[in-house]
Amino acid sequence: MIAYECKLRVWYEHTDQMGIVHHSNYIVYYEAARSEFLREACGMSFAEVERRGIMMPILEVHSRYVKPALYDELLTVRIRIEEMPRARITFLYEISNERGELLNTGSTVLGFIHSDTRRPCRCPVWFVQMLEERWR
Repeated sequence: MIAYECKLRVWYEHTDQMGIVHHSNYIVYYEAARSEFLREACGMSFAEVERRGIMMPILEVHSRYVKPALYDELLTVRIRIEEMPRARITFLYEISNERGELLNTGSTVLGFIHSDTRRPCRCPVWFVQMLEERWR
């Protein structure tokens, strides 16, 4: 398993009139955590993955709302990968507030496609090796 934590502050623009994070922003938080995970934990950006000829489109998103996140809270997004990718990779998320209260859980499934043809492919060997170096 690989795990990583990302801290994000709730901005005013993320909230509705009641100061509660709009549900669509949790998906944005997932993406921010994925990007930071790849950059910080794996040493590679999504831009570098694309330069290597691979794109990773979202195939599925699941999100469960437990409690609302509020304006100006500092959130912790925990991201996990529990199995090595083949043709798809699944990321699991837990979002909590500064008090450690669980606010949201979710998952995203990403596929792998060739950048030039946009055709599906298996996870590249170099990507698997990058994850294996960080596997616990």
